[in-house]
Amino acid sequence: MTHVVTDNCRGCRYTDCVAQCPVACFHVNEARVYINPGVCIDCGACIPACPVHAIVEEFDLAEDQQHWIGINAEAATRYPSIRARMAPLEGADDRRRALGY
Repeated sequence: MTHVVTDNCRGCRYTDCVAQCPVACFHVNEARVYINPGVCIDCGACIPACPVHAIVEEFDLAEDQQHWIGINAEAATRYPSIRARMAPLEGADDRRRALGY
């Protein structure tokens, strides 16, 4: 199994999760991060680090969120790996509040 970054990350791009990852499985673009399922070791360290609850274990994904498995896998091939924390996007705190966190 692997972990999956869902839509809650869009527009926030908090990277607290990246700082917790022991294997550098995260990839980043201008709007969010993704997890490379081929690198993720399913340690779970990233889950509590995410302030917007965007990271879910694959087997815990709701039916309507299953598409995120493929999105993360494909995006990991297109975007660069990230190994260090970055500043969140402008407006990230507003997005977090809008999500209820």
